[in-house]
Amino acid sequence: MKTLILFGSPRKKGNTAALLKPFMDELQKGGAEIIYYDVYEKRIEGCRACLGCQKDPSRMYCVVQDDMQPLLAAMAAADLIVYAAPVYIWSAPAPVKAVIDRSVYASCKYYGDAPHGPALLRGKRLALLTTCGYPVEKGADLFAEMMRRYCRHCGLSWVGMLAERQRNLKEPFMDAEKEAHARDFAASLLP
Repeated sequence: MKTLILFGSPRKKGNTAALLKPFMDELQKGGAEIIYYDVYEKRIEGCRACLGCQKDPSRMYCVVQDDMQPLLAAMAAADLIVYAAPVYIWSAPAPVKAVIDRSVYASCKYYGDAPHGPALLRGKRLALLTTCGYPVEKGADLFAEMMRRYCRHCGLSWVGMLAERQRNLKEPFMDAEKEAHARDFAASLLP
């Protein structure tokens, strides 16, 4: 199973990275081939809504020449796409949101001259691994809803979310329970 991990946190050793570690370890133990992108280390501009991506309905691409091109190719090749990002104001951090916006236009050929064009990510599975400071049901709920709608719009299969909370900075984030949750979530995604 080809798994694309899109890591979207500015903190390389923060909560999201800590939760991602046992998750990825479990996927690899289960035989998953992991492709890892740290979107904060890439140059990815926001979508310009130029519709240049709509000119060729047979392939995922964007006319903006930046680091999104190899990422789109990795999305097209993946069986499972995992966004691993903290909650920023009930949504995704800006670089992750840029990836989402660009991938929707590049993969859904609904916006150009052929409004009934194909959805090129149709059938691929998508999961969300996220961390937040509020209770999960009040902190990650809108991020999850955005991702579910993204899946419906693009024909992806939503396979779920793992969200974990850190109440305050005085207590450590990771513990045995969170590690077990990450491993169990990963195991549930394996074929």
